[in-house]
Amino acid sequence: MYTETDRSHNKMPTHSKKTTRGEATRRRIVERSAPVFNRHGFSGTSMSELMAATGLEKGGLYRHFASKQGLAAAAFDYAWKTVSEPRRRGLEDCTTSLEKLLLLVKNFVEHPAALPGGCPLLNTAIDSDDGDPLLRGKAHAALAQWRAGIADIVRQGQHNQELRCEPDPDAVATVIIATLEGAVMMSRLDKIREPLHTVGKHLTEYLQSLKAV
Repeated sequence: MYTETDRSHNKMPTHSKKTTRGEATRRRIVERSAPVFNRHGFSGTSMSELMAATGLEKGGLYRHFASKQGLAAAAFDYAWKTVSEPRRRGLEDCTTSLEKLLLLVKNFVEHPAALPGGCPLLNTAIDSDDGDPLLRGKAHAALAQWRAGIADIVRQGQHNQELRCEPDPDAVATVIIATLEGAVMMSRLDKIREPLHTVGKHLTEYLQSLKAV
């Protein structure tokens, strides 16, 4: 028999829908703000631009984020995840470390950042260099994670005797990242993709040279 007690136990807490709506609104704010910050940077982004992008008044934004800095930090996390996931697509299907490294480069070159404004790591690193310490910390952590991930692939390849043991894994990761990000900068300035294709070919040859004989 279904009693009042049963009904009260199964009743959804009244705050759940509010929490869900709040989370959805917060997520929508972040998704719509990320391209704005990525194009204009933290200092170059005005509250009026954020209000126009999100469709909310200033009070509505501050209801979900204590400050513009907090929103920018959340927007960077979203932006970095948005561009990072496609770059790692297909790695689980690779059978060797060399295949993984080559695919990382190929994905980067062939699939531009799916976010207006280009690579959020490069943009944020430059924009926050002498500015906001929170965003600088976010960019530094993202770079460290990216570099560590590549270095770990190299170490695994060396452990499996797929790659030569002499190259320093961290140095290999630095060469790959610095070369790719430099090509992004050149491609954006010249508005052509040739620099990316050039470094893609160069890095492919470089990585092939690391293969154990």
